[in-house]
Amino acid sequence: MLTISIILILIASVLMILIVLAQNSKGGGLSSTFGGGAGQFGGVVQTNKFLEKTTWTLAIALIVFSIAASLSLDRPKEDVESKIQKELMELNQTNIPNVPTQQQVDEFKKSESLKKSNQKKEK
Repeated sequence: MLTISIILILIASVLMILIVLAQNSKGGGLSSTFGGGAGQFGGVVQTNKFLEKTTWTLAIALIVFSIAASLSLDRPKEDVESKIQKELMELNQTNIPNVPTQQQVDEFKKSESLKKSNQKKEK
């Protein structure tokens, strides 16, 4: 579906470029080519209307094809915010060392004081 939408977008874009280039902002362009005779079928007015209607039709088609393409994209199954939060949690767990509890600090101080006292006794 996405490939078809992209192809339709490209076709509509190229056609719109050609139609816009055929128009002239000062009233000339393609319409002046066909507007030479007064009795000619269509004439300048009909050509201008045709070019204007075609431009609007292609613009609307381009918008519809773009919306269809965006709707046909695959959406991630996982929420983006939760993925970022998981990565942050992993970074925090690996980079921050464990902080000892007060009980562990007290035990360490006791063991150090015992080591010092044993070293003094040995001397």
